[in-house]
Amino acid sequence: MKLTEILSGNANVAEWESKGYELPKYDIAAVAKKTHDEPTWVHFGAGNIFRAFPAAILNDALNTGKYDRGVIVAESFDYEIIDKAYRPYGNLSLLVSLQSSGTIEKKVIASVTESLKADFQFAEDWARLVEIFKAPSLQMVTFTITEKGYSVAPADLERGLTPVFAMGKLTALLLERFKAGQLPLTLQSTDNCSHNGDKVKAGVLAYAEKWVNDGLAPKEFLAYVKDNKKISYPWSMIDKITPRPHEKVQAMLAEDGFEDNNTIITEKKTFTAPFVNAEEVQYLVCEDDYTNGRPPLELGGALYTTRETVDQVETMKVTTCLNPLHTAMSIYGCMLGYDLISAEMADDDLRAFIQKIGYIEAMPVVTDPGVLNPYEFIGTVINKRLPNPFMPDAPQRIATDTSQKLPIRFGETIKKYIARGLDMDNLKLIPLVLAGYARYLKGIDDNGNAFEPSTDPLLEELQAIVAPLEIGKADQDYSCLKKLYTRKDVFGLDLYEAGLGNQIEGYVKELYAGNGAVRKTLHKYVSVR
Repeated sequence: MKLTEILSGNANVAEWESKGYELPKYDIAAVAKKTHDEPTWVHFGAGNIFRAFPAAILNDALNTGKYDRGVIVAESFDYEIIDKAYRPYGNLSLLVSLQSSGTIEKKVIASVTESLKADFQFAEDWARLVEIFKAPSLQMVTFTITEKGYSVAPADLERGLTPVFAMGKLTALLLERFKAGQLPLTLQSTDNCSHNGDKVKAGVLAYAEKWVNDGLAPKEFLAYVKDNKKISYPWSMIDKITPRPHEKVQAMLAEDGFEDNNTIITEKKTFTAPFVNAEEVQYLVCEDDYTNGRPPLELGGALYTTRETVDQVETMKVTTCLNPLHTAMSIYGCMLGYDLISAEMADDDLRAFIQKIGYIEAMPVVTDPGVLNPYEFIGTVINKRLPNPFMPDAPQRIATDTSQKLPIRFGETIKKYIARGLDMDNLKLIPLVLAGYARYLKGIDDNGNAFEPSTDPLLEELQAIVAPLEIGKADQDYSCLKKLYTRKDVFGLDLYEAGLGNQIEGYVKELYAGNGAVRKTLHKYVSVR
């Protein structure tokens, strides 16, 4: 069983389907030809998340028979991905959905019709990209290049019309589209960062302004990329976990007889494969602002709405329904000796901890975005996403840069309690998370063993604040905590001014009482309600 068999028409369909593999229901060759001749969608970023999500929902849309165009992928950073994970397999891949039940679902993805290296050194590929960007049919360019992919370096701006960074290459292609008649286009980031469309716009404008000032492009080009009726930059919220190729998945595929189960590691340390394993749950919410139409990705489950609603969904996820729960589990998971989030979900105290933070304490300040129900979102997080045995996520990874996350993940909720005049006495467990941070900073777990706190730009500075405190020492001076919990840069506000400082101090004293105090304190407060 090989992916190329499907392209050649030599696949034993009955064998594939008997082993639980879903094959494309459309004519792959016809879609590829139609896409080549009249392209509608180019995606920058050939990594695993693209194949597991944007390409997969397009595959679902094609399976309905209501659409006839695929997506062309362009890789602007790690060109080995194209040579090793796309072209040898005719651009097909296998999506393996990792179910919380411990089973897998398998679907062949054939919606990617071309794979190109987005760089001037690859003359044939670059010429094809120019041809695509000149096509009036092109509607949308999307991105999964990570947040740092939108960066603009002064040195790259000085390279003129042959930049190295992704946003520079994009702008060079937009200049070709401008020359072809100022054709409209939408640039849609699908990276997991807030207000992501603004990052695309900032990058494009930086290069366009530089080129116009240097006489490399006409001033009308800058007006073109600034005109939202010509070039739009909508926001989106994307949420799906796509881990590296999983050994357990490889073994399950090999047992089926699926031969394309090898892991590929590029020189740039990208981990990929002909298959992609990803969690079953996914969300893509997009601002519906397209200047030249768009592919009907709603047929595959994408949600289209207003910019305000996208922002509300993002806020719901980041400040209530997912990210705060992750941070609570990371702080306490490290102290209780866990190294897997999924294992933590079998701990009654930790499970109750995050349930009550989400459903009881944070929910009163959530604005329901309408397109996604907050209660259902949390329910999916708690019952499907976090317990998934295939997800090798560790509290130690999530605890990275905690000082930078606390202001958004908890500070914003506290601020909303204050602004809306809500009863602060209802906050019991969010203060316990923040108290746990002072205990976590000691780097000593609940059994008295040392552990290494995760990297954080403020780690040494904050550890110095709690350095006078000792675990198990009676009647010690806790006044140093005022230096910690008044830090607006760490918590988003002065927690004493917010009326929570003394409560948090009391929790810290309990957490420092001795070995076993973390468990005892956690159990005590999650059992209250």
